[in-house]
Amino acid sequence: MTIKVGDRLPAGTLSEFIDIETEGCKVGPNQFQIDALTKGKKVVIFGLPGAFTPTCSAQHVPSYIKHYNELKAKGVDDILCLSVNDAFVMGAWAKDQHATGKVRMMGDGSAAYTKALGLELDLTARGMGVRCQRFSALVEDGVVKALNIEAPGKFEVSGAEPMLKQLG
Repeated sequence: MTIKVGDRLPAGTLSEFIDIETEGCKVGPNQFQIDALTKGKKVVIFGLPGAFTPTCSAQHVPSYIKHYNELKAKGVDDILCLSVNDAFVMGAWAKDQHATGKVRMMGDGSAAYTKALGLELDLTARGMGVRCQRFSALVEDGVVKALNIEAPGKFEVSGAEPMLKQLG
């Protein structure tokens, strides 16, 4: 069942590649609980089919990087990019996109969390396996306040510009 506005995010784990060691985070893949990422925060989560893919790399991620300051000015604490890729790939993509410090690139390598959201996209016929549908969500303290799910093959409602309008 697909998550909807008013729902609490399901529990789950995402991984992020950390390249500078800090307290509690080692260099390499680190696991983060969704509850901890969203507790007491206003978070934008956007999901997409895959790292280094055309629309994701040319439009989706760049929209959030471009509008980072505006999103922060509207009270957004964190911006998380979710993809069914491992943390190593997401880390390399973060460098390629110059996302570090703006968009946290979170891997869901086995699609377990994507499936828990009900947002999986079966692209096995195209040789890509199970992926994430393109979407964006505004989450406050773990509760979905806005949810924008793209029609297949589209990029119209899940970029940063529509999210900014929803934030008022």
